[in-house]
Amino acid sequence: MKEENGNERIENLLVLILLDSLKEAKLPEKALQLNLAGFTNIEIANFLRTSPQVVANALSEMRKKKRKKKQ
Repeated sequence: MKEENGNERIENLLVLILLDSLKEAKLPEKALQLNLAGFTNIEIANFLRTSPQVVANALSEMRKKKRKKKQ
């Protein structure tokens, strides 16, 4: 097994653990947590089985909500 494939496998396992801990969360919260973990919209879309545009919209909405809460 190549080191790169091993690292990718570990990364995927960690994502599964994170998503399992967020079972009850809706897509925007899952997308936000994956984004905070450093994943791109494309990677997040692949993990959540949706499109990068849906992820981008969800992250934008989450950011708007957080800004409103700060005010």
